[in-house]
Amino acid sequence: MTTTEHGEQRAARPAEPARTRPPFHRRHRSGLITTASIVVVLAFWEITGRRMNPIFSSYPSAIVRKFDVQVRSGLLPQALLDSLQPLLLGFCVAALIGIPVGLLIGRYRAADAALGVYVTAGYAMPLVALIPLFMLWFGLGFTVKVVIVVVMTVFPIVINTRAGVRAVPRALTEVGTSFMASELHIVRKIILPATVPHIMTGLRLGIGRAVIAIVIAEFFTAIGGLGGQIILAGQRFDTAGLFVPVTVLMVLGVGLTHLVGWLETKVAPWAGPADTDQD
Repeated sequence: MTTTEHGEQRAARPAEPARTRPPFHRRHRSGLITTASIVVVLAFWEITGRRMNPIFSSYPSAIVRKFDVQVRSGLLPQALLDSLQPLLLGFCVAALIGIPVGLLIGRYRAADAALGVYVTAGYAMPLVALIPLFMLWFGLGFTVKVVIVVVMTVFPIVINTRAGVRAVPRALTEVGTSFMASELHIVRKIILPATVPHIMTGLRLGIGRAVIAIVIAEFFTAIGGLGGQIILAGQRFDTAGLFVPVTVLMVLGVGLTHLVGWLETKVAPWAGPADTDQD
């Protein structure tokens, strides 16, 4: 009981319980589940792979040994560098093209009527069929790889950016108009910030398309990079050597996707998923 200055007695408010930090297994639940899943898959693969003909399959320990050999010889680092350069350049060019085009066709109906059909057709069309034409135009070197990556990456970025612009509530743009904001200010201050989550989704999808595009480009054009290593290992029936660049490509795709996700938390922290303790 507590006494006020007027002599009245009131019940003391119970102290709020101190917030305790969740235990380790709850804070890192998703990471632990992912790690356990990977361990189980690798263990199963190791056991079954040892019982199969090495021409038809391999297993993780053999792939790790082959990975060490290729790294020591310098073959794998050079192949990774040869693939990364056109991949990153093509992805950046696709983003620089796709984001403004997506904003344009999402904001203005006339632009959508003029360009939207080409975006839809380009996304739906099997662009691999155009690679022989690109080879005639740009040769077999670095340039054609960049072009293939750009063409196969730009459409998801455009489509997701357009969807983000159309998802902006009309009330927000009307507020800007009512305060006599120019069209440029409405796009910069209202539409673009609200569209950032959709843009980042397009970039994440584009990363996956870019990794696929660089491998396809190296299959069809000059035999080099990680795609070239896959072809050479397949021709030698070196299954463990074939899985090395495939694994590197998988890790590269996952790593770049997480990098874009991290960038989203810096550019648009308000769009991050809520941290819940749901089971």
